[in-house]
Amino acid sequence: MSVKMSTSSPEAVKKLVENMQADLRSLSMECKKKFPPVKEAAESGIVKIKTIAARNTDILAALKENSSEVVQPFLMGCGTKEPKITQLCLAAIQRLMSHEVVSEAAAGNIINMLWQLMENGLEELKLLQTVLVLLTTNTIVHDEVLSKAIVLCFRLHFTKDNITNNTAAATVRQVVTVVFERMVAEDEKFKGLTEEPPAVQGNSNRRSVSTLRPSAKDAYMLFQDLCQLVNADAPYWLVGMTEMTRTFGLELLESVLNDFPEVFLQHQEFSFLLKERVCPLVIKLFSPNIKFRQGSCSSASSPAPVEKPYFPICMRLLRVVSVLIKHFYSLLVTECEIFLSLLVKFLDGEKPQWLRAVAVESVHRLCVQPHLLRSFCQSYDMKQHSTKVFRDIVNALGSFIQSLFILPNTGNTSSTGTPAGGSVSGSQASGPGGPGAAGTGGALTTQAAFEYRGTWIPLMSVSVQGSAKATYLEMLDKVEPPSIPEGYAMSVAFSALLDLVRGITLMIERELTKQEQEAAMREEAEPVLSPPQEPLAHEVWEEMVNACWCGLLAALSLLLDASTDETATENILKAELAMASLCGRLGLVTPRDAFITAICKASLPPHYALTILNSNAANLSNKVYSIQGQSVQMVSPSSESHQQVVAVGQPLTAQPQGTVVLTAKNIQCMRTLLNLAHCHGAYLGTSWQLVLATLQHLVWILGLKPSVGGVLKPGRAVEGPSTVLTTAVMTDLPVISNILSRLFESSQYLDDVSLHHLINALCSLSMEAMEMAYGNNKVRRFLDLQISAEPSLFAVAKLLETGLVNMDRIEILWRPLTAHLLEVCQHPNTRMREWGAEAITSLIKAGLSYKHEPPLSQNQRLQLLLLNPLKELSNVLHADIRQKQLECVLQILQNQGDSLGPGWPLVLGVIGAIRNDQGESLIRTAFQCLQLVVTDFLPTMPCMCLQIVVDVAGSFGLQNQELNISLTSIGLLWNISDYFFQRGEAITEELEKEEAVLLKQAQDKGEPLNRPFHPAPPFDCLWLCLYAKLGELCVDPRPAVRKSAGQTMFSTIAAHGTLLQPSTWNIVVWKVLFHLLDCVRKSSTTADKEKIESGGGNILIHHSRDTAEKQWAETWVLTLAGVARIFNTRRYLLQQLGDFFKAWEVLLDHIQSAALSKNNEVSLAALKSFQEILQLVTPVKDTDKPDALAAMDVPHVLMESLQGSGPGRPLVRSDSLAERLAQRYGVQPSLPPPGEELDDSALWWSAWNTWYRVGTECTRPPSGGTDKLAFVPSQPFLTALIQIFPALYQHIAGGFSMEDLKKLGVILYGAVSVPISSDSSPFILPSYTEAVLTSLQEAVLTALDVLQKAICVGSENLQVMYPAIFEQLLLFVEFSCKPPQYGKMETKHVANAKYNQAEWVALNYVPFAERSLEVVVDLYHKTACHKAVITEKVLQNIIKTLRIPLGLKYACPAESTWKLAVSSLLKVLSIGLPVARQQASSGKFDTMWPELANAFEDFLFTKSTPPDNLSIQEFQKNEAVDVEVVQLISTEILPFANFIPKEFVGRIMSMLNKGSIHSQSSSFTEAEMDIRMREEFSKVCFETLLQFSFSNKVSTPQEGYISRMALSVLLQRAQDVLRQYVEDERLSGRCPLPRQQVTEIIFVLKAISTLMDSLKKTQPENVDGNVWAQVIALYPTLVECITCSSPEVSSALKDALGPFKDFMQPPVSKVQNGES
Repeated sequence: MSVKMSTSSPEAVKKLVENMQADLRSLSMECKKKFPPVKEAAESGIVKIKTIAARNTDILAALKENSSEVVQPFLMGCGTKEPKITQLCLAAIQRLMSHEVVSEAAAGNIINMLWQLMENGLEELKLLQTVLVLLTTNTIVHDEVLSKAIVLCFRLHFTKDNITNNTAAATVRQVVTVVFERMVAEDEKFKGLTEEPPAVQGNSNRRSVSTLRPSAKDAYMLFQDLCQLVNADAPYWLVGMTEMTRTFGLELLESVLNDFPEVFLQHQEFSFLLKERVCPLVIKLFSPNIKFRQGSCSSASSPAPVEKPYFPICMRLLRVVSVLIKHFYSLLVTECEIFLSLLVKFLDGEKPQWLRAVAVESVHRLCVQPHLLRSFCQSYDMKQHSTKVFRDIVNALGSFIQSLFILPNTGNTSSTGTPAGGSVSGSQASGPGGPGAAGTGGALTTQAAFEYRGTWIPLMSVSVQGSAKATYLEMLDKVEPPSIPEGYAMSVAFSALLDLVRGITLMIERELTKQEQEAAMREEAEPVLSPPQEPLAHEVWEEMVNACWCGLLAALSLLLDASTDETATENILKAELAMASLCGRLGLVTPRDAFITAICKASLPPHYALTILNSNAANLSNKVYSIQGQSVQMVSPSSESHQQVVAVGQPLTAQPQGTVVLTAKNIQCMRTLLNLAHCHGAYLGTSWQLVLATLQHLVWILGLKPSVGGVLKPGRAVEGPSTVLTTAVMTDLPVISNILSRLFESSQYLDDVSLHHLINALCSLSMEAMEMAYGNNKVRRFLDLQISAEPSLFAVAKLLETGLVNMDRIEILWRPLTAHLLEVCQHPNTRMREWGAEAITSLIKAGLSYKHEPPLSQNQRLQLLLLNPLKELSNVLHADIRQKQLECVLQILQNQGDSLGPGWPLVLGVIGAIRNDQGESLIRTAFQCLQLVVTDFLPTMPCMCLQIVVDVAGSFGLQNQELNISLTSIGLLWNISDYFFQRGEAITEELEKEEAVLLKQAQDKGEPLNRPFHPAPPFDCLWLCLYAKLGELCVDPRPAVRKSAGQTMFSTIAAHGTLLQPSTWNIVVWKVLFHLLDCVRKSSTTADKEKIESGGGNILIHHSRDTAEKQWAETWVLTLAGVARIFNTRRYLLQQLGDFFKAWEVLLDHIQSAALSKNNEVSLAALKSFQEILQLVTPVKDTDKPDALAAMDVPHVLMESLQGSGPGRPLVRSDSLAERLAQRYGVQPSLPPPGEELDDSALWWSAWNTWYRVGTECTRPPSGGTDKLAFVPSQPFLTALIQIFPALYQHIAGGFSMEDLKKLGVILYGAVSVPISSDSSPFILPSYTEAVLTSLQEAVLTALDVLQKAICVGSENLQVMYPAIFEQLLLFVEFSCKPPQYGKMETKHVANAKYNQAEWVALNYVPFAERSLEVVVDLYHKTACHKAVITEKVLQNIIKTLRIPLGLKYACPAESTWKLAVSSLLKVLSIGLPVARQQASSGKFDTMWPELANAFEDFLFTKSTPPDNLSIQEFQKNEAVDVEVVQLISTEILPFANFIPKEFVGRIMSMLNKGSIHSQSSSFTEAEMDIRMREEFSKVCFETLLQFSFSNKVSTPQEGYISRMALSVLLQRAQDVLRQYVEDERLSGRCPLPRQQVTEIIFVLKAISTLMDSLKKTQPENVDGNVWAQVIALYPTLVECITCSSPEVSSALKDALGPFKDFMQPPVSKVQNGES
């Protein structure tokens, strides 16, 4: 519109006016001479213009008004027919037109003037230009004027001048366009004003055009006439047409239809023209092409439409048809059906080559319009009785492609048969000479091409994908049919196919997606209402696919097989893939499978035997598709395609075969297959089988093997010599393996149904692989399980991978997945089952560690589901599988142990599913799991599982493959018990809840609750299960296990028994403990006595354990000790049970049978147990009695030794938990109520009886006598036996009678008498010289000690027993001189025994006897005054017993004995004599005195001689002892002579006398004589005599007699000593006398002075005259001593001589004179 702007501006107007005037001037100038009228007109025109310009403001409007007049001069000018003038005028007219100042009338005049010029043939180009300007600048020209203008252009088109023709043709085209553009503009203008179009009256032949607006009417008339003209009829409107060509007419029709489709669609008048005029015309013009057959006779070519195809028309018709179909399909449904059918026919092989090429191009144009194709399908294929147009198009394309391969290439010539190679480029024409050249050496030809069975067709790039750029449909200038290059038709057809597939699939998928989204949105908006169905759309899509898939598949498969170009192959595969996916989405199974099969077959080597594909393909290839009466076979791939080989591998078959070859194309197809599965897995459904089977085979051929997580990796090069991979494919392998993995990863995006399809497919593949791995020959399966063939693990690996990525919805696929893998696990082929196990365990681990929603802890069902396959694996017998299973358990425990919850029973079941035949390593792995459970996970598992843990641990204890595991598992049981103990309350609570639930369930079913040890509370049952398990282990055949189990069992019962309810203890005692004791006793007594050589391997067995019997003995020991300890520590508890006495008796019975067993170890241990149960202290209330025990003073050492002896851990009596539990159950584990302790006595007497029986049995000497093999109880045994008595006595002291004491005495005596065997003597006996007691002797004395202490604090009636005790002790004292006999056994003295001989050695009884003597003295010290002691003449008995050693003196076995006897006698007498004096009157001691006298006499004047080697010191010591005895006599006996029998005193005096006279031993040498004379003894005797000489209280004549006798003896003695001294002094000269003698003389001197003092003090009448005489007689002797040299003697002499002054008196005379 910029022109308009510029033309109406004032300057432009001014310029126009000036130009007009200038034009007119020029015109008048030119016409001045020849054409005056014109000149005048021009001049008046100038004036006219000036006037208009002057008068009007709107000059242009005024000009237009007067345009006829303004134009007139110029028209006249044109009429002159002078070229120069005409040109000038036309230019001026054009200027006016361009300023739009021409009116309608003027325009008519101008056209008429132009028409004349045209008829005269003047200025033709200028004319065309003017017409064009006139019609384009304004719309004033209509109707006849317009038609005249158009005709004018047509007429000019058919002139002789080429330039004019072409210009005119262009002008015509432009004018036609202008006409229709005007109409469009007009419609636009009136668009808003709707006016009712009159109803269309039927199908009348001539439509009325009166309803049309002006421009529309012009257009209508024009189009109608064009049709007339093409049809060679006369035009109605374009009057004056002289000639017309069809080609031009068709081109014009095509351009109008193509450019202004809306005109025809909006206006019924025009639609009518289309239907009534255009279509029949086209059909009529097509007829020669339809009827023509190539090779029929052809007349000379002529432009007239003879009955022979004419390229220009045919090609233009096809173009028109394309436009019609494209734009007006909806109007012309029926007509289009005809057109399309024609088009299909043109593709026929018998049609000329060019016709087929043009037809293919047309078809291609349709193929890029998917919506159009859909319409075809809706309108034809889906209607009954209608041609299946869409199907035919596709099939036609397919058969067209096939025909190109099959038909002889005849059509490559023009219709005249002359070769026209001009248009073919040399490279194409020269192409490879033939099929032979194509594949030489397998090298790829550089040019892309198809090659099939010797036919080689190059492939050109014909058009961009998705657009149909035609070559031959555009050849509007050609009259002759062009020559078509080889491969062109194929290339177009190929493009058409691809575009068709691409278009359809994209369109349908887009719509499908849209529909799905809408449905989803609808569901969100209103989920309740069911969405309105759109069945129509789906039906159309399905129909489209059903119609086209066969043809497409046939064509694509053939092309795929023939393709030698990677890109072409890629495109074909993409097309097949797209179709497969689309079919899958639409749920069309057969076509989907067909396309997938095609891809699969292409992936594998030719003729590869893969049954699943062949069966599938057979279904297809048996169908023959009829396309236009031609039968088209499904082309099966030809094998001789010349492809690059990239891999050689082994086929996956049961029998070994040769190798197979994979080409690059196979690999390419494989990648497509992967792509299909990866991107469209959701639509594969049952085709998964096809896809996976193929992939499995390819993977196998390429040698990919599964690795961790199921990913396939290229196997090692050594996998098989038959696998050869080129480097090309080597680089591809990781990519393929990666895609393979991604493929299964993407299964997480599949919906549930698709996923199931995938799993099922994998399972069935795997089944096939398993079958194949068995080998075809099923017999081989039984004969030789070592199946050599490497199995295909593809399916198993991929099942694993699929499972792993679908963890979030594992529930839906878990069962089929694991059920199948479990089958794989049982396969005899190791590789296969190994992978099965790998897969299943990885899945379970992944499943448990996956973060499920809700978490597993809240979804118990899922957790159990996941763990179940783990349990199932226990049923597999192969060890490698069990190993994997257990490793898996271990990892599960390490990673998810805390959260197993309800899965525990299952996991524990797996751990515990061990059998002895499984071998060590399995059991070891399982045990690791158990250890982990016990150390880390007891607190996290439900309490109901604890019992299972106990059972499992027990089963590990009982397995016999690995001793260490058995022992460790016993340790675990201990840990478990500790755990029970620590968490008692919590466990109890939880178990009781469980129990309540279970009880309710049982009641609902009406059954009793099935639980071991049922009536006991659940927590107790847990303990009982533990004890029962340990009990089983305690009788295991292996000693180490028994030992460990026993220790553990008793330790747990001891440590944690407090937790049990009293009622439960009943079960523990009878069903656990006594049951165990019975079993052990039985096994021990029947055990084998054979020697076991060695304990397996090179372990040496100690001699104390080298027979089964000895090993069982150890067990018996442990068991008995354990039970006893429990009775000891838990007695209060047990006593409340009711049948405690019965249990006690049973226990004692066991102890007795063990004690009497012939095995020293057992018997000794039995006694230890006995000791232990006797340590029970009956509780006493403090107020009731004094603390009896403290008084009895039981030796503490005893207690200690017993405590430490038992096995196991120290007893921790932490009863706080027990107390808490007791409160819970309302039971008080307190002391028994008062009064109950009385019941104990029965227990203790029962124990006493047992003790007595054991003692009697074992101390009874063997009857046989000399038999060396007789069984003699060992010292430790006897010691232990006797040591029991004190503990036992505490409990029976109250009722202990004389008779019991006698029984005791028998056993004590018997025990002490038992000899020991010579081989053990060095260990028991002290060396002979040491005075040490054996422990047995200690024990015996302790027993008596306990008794006497008890009697001491006991009541009066107990004290009767003192004499009996003395008696017992005195018996032992006698042993010092005469050892006891044991039966008739010969015993040797220890010094003579040889250690290595089986002899019996008597003990050294001396220390024992001596200790007994000490005890007697002690005891006597305490009890001398007791009535019983006095009455029973105990003192006499003591003296009597002591007489033996005293008499023997030096002859005693041990020197110490007589010395001890003497000192004891002295001590006893010092206590006993006063008592005897008191009791003198009663006569109870009468018999004692003679006994005592004898004892003194035997000792002081012994018959035995001292040994020769006795040293002087020793002798002096012994003399000192004699002195002591004399001193005793002087202090304790003689002073009390009046209470003592006279004969006794007499004997004493005579003894003293005898002693004071030198009692020398004759055996002394001369030198020793003076020393050995017992000087000291004599001196004491002398002193004593002296002492009793001056008894000034003489009460009886008897005493006086003693004194007199004593004095005379004394004085006599003094005289002798002094004389002797003087003599010796003189003889010795200067030598000093021996010390001895000096002392003696001093003593005598002192004695003399004492005597003098005494005599002075005594009443003179008391002193005998004889005595004085003897005293005075001493004086001279004393004087003689004065010469002595010793100062000491001198001083003593001085003292002695002093008193003699009293005798110095003058001789007596008569008194004179009163003076004397």
